[in-house]
Amino acid sequence: MFAVIKLAGHQHKVEKDQIFLSELTGNQENAEFECKEVLMVGVGADARLGHPYVEGASVKIRVLENIRGRKIRGFTYQKRKGTRRAWGHRQNLQKLQVLEIQA
Repeated sequence: MFAVIKLAGHQHKVEKDQIFLSELTGNQENAEFECKEVLMVGVGADARLGHPYVEGASVKIRVLENIRGRKIRGFTYQKRKGTRRAWGHRQNLQKLQVLEIQA
């Protein structure tokens, strides 16, 4: 069984015991929380779609660690003006593990 959840502004397709990366959720490391924003749950003919969320469904998640994503380098310039600017960014992420899916 899998579920599609809305977490930190993104949609994730998750299964039991799956480990995935998400943007910060506001929870500390080793904390467990419940995501009630389940958009779809089930497989095949047993799948239930929400409008917008499935009633009574939830996904229990544990925060494994806080990490930072890979570095993204950017560069902007204006030709013939001598204007050049380089910038970089690393996104703060969380490694999460799905403990159980309740349908």
